[in-house]
Amino acid sequence: MLVGAPHTSNMDFPIALATLYACGMHVRYLAKESLFRFPLGILMRATGGMPVDRSRHHNMVDAMISMFALNESLIIIIPAEGTRSYVKEWKSGFYYTALGAQVPIALGYLDYGNKVAGFGELFYPTGDYEKDLAEIKNYYRQFTPRHPEKSSLNQG
Repeated sequence: MLVGAPHTSNMDFPIALATLYACGMHVRYLAKESLFRFPLGILMRATGGMPVDRSRHHNMVDAMISMFALNESLIIIIPAEGTRSYVKEWKSGFYYTALGAQVPIALGYLDYGNKVAGFGELFYPTGDYEKDLAEIKNYYRQFTPRHPEKSSLNQG
């Protein structure tokens, strides 16, 4: 499971994909279904996109756990905030997917302040969500998002 944060700009996605491509990594990612219409849908699918209907509730965590079980080698990238806008709480799906699939969480970042992108050490979830999330968020506080005012990491 590859988590990306902070996610505050439309530019985060193409920069992250370019970074992953340069590193030789093929990833899968979830995106809202409306992005998969022609002609953008061709690019979205070609780059590993999987459409999600956000108007209906699905058990995406179980679906992603199953994907890990069925694939010997799989990387799914998830923006922890779930959107480019400010959110008070991060989505927990990336955490519970990694925990259920018994895979580590790779901490991917874009640091606009230093103009670098990369990956931190692997994080192994313990099952204590609150403690683990606090540790993950603390790691990400060192990076400057494109739009700091939209980052929950810089709030309260």
